[in-house]
Amino acid sequence: MVFGLVQGLTEFLPISSSAHLRIMGELWGPAADPGAAFTAIIQIGTGLAVLLYFRREVVRIARGWWRGVAKSDPNPDGGMGWLIIIGTLPVVILGLVFTDTIETRVRSLYLVAASLIGFGLLLGLADKVGRQRKSLTDLGVRDGIIYGFAQALALIPGVSRSGGTITAGMLMGYTREAAARYAFLLAMPAIFGSGLYELVRAVGDKTATFPGFGPTLVATIVAFVVGYLVVIGFLKLVSVASYQVFVYYRVALGLVILVLLVLRVLSPVADVADVAAVAASVVG
Repeated sequence: MVFGLVQGLTEFLPISSSAHLRIMGELWGPAADPGAAFTAIIQIGTGLAVLLYFRREVVRIARGWWRGVAKSDPNPDGGMGWLIIIGTLPVVILGLVFTDTIETRVRSLYLVAASLIGFGLLLGLADKVGRQRKSLTDLGVRDGIIYGFAQALALIPGVSRSGGTITAGMLMGYTREAAARYAFLLAMPAIFGSGLYELVRAVGDKTATFPGFGPTLVATIVAFVVGYLVVIGFLKLVSVASYQVFVYYRVALGLVILVLLVLRVLSPVADVADVAAVAASVVG
């Protein structure tokens, strides 16, 4: 339940949900990293939350895309559907190619801290220098591909799926709200794809680091409820305010992690042998 709450609170904010889950696991007890598989699966809850919020747009885009394919009837909604597909390809390809690296080496807390700070500063720069003139009607293939590779950076804990996409959007001249809305639309295929993929792997691999389906289901439901409320609040916030508060938070959190690592309060890499048991007790 605790991990589901953290997932719901952080998935759509540009502060990296995977980094927070990694840190929470380490702080909760020795070597309590819940694992990349668990992290991906409970993202299904937050994916359902954003799907519920954008249900009308998703239906419109899906219908437009199908009309364009089945009836050769080009339309703006169909074009948006193709851009989402194109933008999803980088994270799918890179995620499959680097699965082992993502689940092991890149989960070092030193890298998490560096990503929080570095990409936090980049978000702050984009927020200040971005022209913020473009809307989603200006989105083309070139920008769609750039958005896609920016989202793929979130395979590294600490970068943030929404943070990377939003940063790229503002650097390309999109408004804060347009960049955030597209970040959510683009995230849905990746969230559901990675979550279902890891769920199938967890079912088939009895040796996988995984806390069990009962605790994971509870965490997923909690993530859904909390994530839906966060989506509503976040989109209202970015329509009237900047992203600077998230920049300060990321940098401060990254520095705190580095200090705790130096003081040996935190261990940079979790011992996966203990992950399943500890994560099960925490989530349940």
